[in-house]
Amino acid sequence: MSSTPTTPSTDSAPPAGRPATYQTIGYYAAFTALGLTTASLGPTLPGLASQTHASIGQISVLFTARSLGHLLGSALGGRWYDRLPGQPVMIAMLCAMASTLALVPLIRMLWLLALVMLVLGVAEGALDVGGNTLLVWAAHRQRIGPLMNGLHFFFGVGAFLSPVIVAQAVLRGGALTWAYWALSFSLLPAIFWNRRLPSPVAPVAPVGQTTTPVNYWLLALFASFFFFYVGAEASFSGWILTYALASGLSGETIAAYLNAAFWGAFTAGRLLAIFLSTRVQPRALLLGDLMGCVGSAGLILLLPNSLIALWLGTVGTGFFMASVFPTMLALAASRLSLSGRVTAWFLVGASAGAMSLPWLIGQLFASMGPQVTMLIITAELLASLLIYAALMSAMARTVPSSEDARA
Repeated sequence: MSSTPTTPSTDSAPPAGRPATYQTIGYYAAFTALGLTTASLGPTLPGLASQTHASIGQISVLFTARSLGHLLGSALGGRWYDRLPGQPVMIAMLCAMASTLALVPLIRMLWLLALVMLVLGVAEGALDVGGNTLLVWAAHRQRIGPLMNGLHFFFGVGAFLSPVIVAQAVLRGGALTWAYWALSFSLLPAIFWNRRLPSPVAPVAPVGQTTTPVNYWLLALFASFFFFYVGAEASFSGWILTYALASGLSGETIAAYLNAAFWGAFTAGRLLAIFLSTRVQPRALLLGDLMGCVGSAGLILLLPNSLIALWLGTVGTGFFMASVFPTMLALAASRLSLSGRVTAWFLVGASAGAMSLPWLIGQLFASMGPQVTMLIITAELLASLLIYAALMSAMARTVPSSEDARA
């Protein structure tokens, strides 16, 4: 089998127009679907615990299983997209996500549910690698900063809608079954759109121009940053509903809307970041975002009995977290050649953080109380800020690529 991605025949091509435009729309649709699935676990965690007769400490294994799957999917996806046409791989992952979501409310055994979450995580990880990599290839790294923020904005749209769907299902007495089936059904538009698109190919260097070797020190710093930052994002989005309930600050429905407020602010922040990324240097945008995250999470930590602090801190954390991942990824694209394998290393680091840090909260939640949630999240964000400083120092000692100004 050839290792070079091929282009589908013309009978499956999109309507007349620039292929990159239709590909970009397809990747945005796929990331909306990814947001819908990613944000589904947090607001349904208490219901899944009741469904499987598990404690909060036991049900946290679902975070671990799903994130382990995401790690495996990220590692495997890097190879798949470098060796196979990208569109069929993405479609297969979207179909796997839709199928596993439909199974979740039907399973009553925790170990079997964890296995389903593992499969879901593999599909999500491979789709994550694909969207980020194929967008760079389709755009040939032109205007990648705004395009990357746009991609992750649509992830935020899906993540915002997910807890709203769950809350409406609970409100109408449908419990989890109809919520998960509605989420599964909502992935179909992304599947049907992407199946009509040609697969982009990796840009090749002009004749006579050598490929810049990978700077493994920078690669390690980027991966470490994603470990702590994504761990904080997964911890906050996954535990904020349970934290609000255990703290006695809200009921189940209001807590679900609190989760939706986080993703709503997250989505609004990513929309704003599309415009900011064309006017503000990535390093300045990242510094402001990270400081805002630490301040917002710290507000909840310092005022644990205040409902106002909880809402302000939740909205603030969501808003400032919004552009961190895509901006750092665009910055990485300006310094490293983003093959599927390089992107996979970033997402392996992210998956490891999302796997271990929310699980750690689950193990300490019962013994130390809900405040351990914000303590760990704030520590994760402070670690991200320190690695950011080390990364900026390391980048100052390296020669930027010709694409740096475009990030």
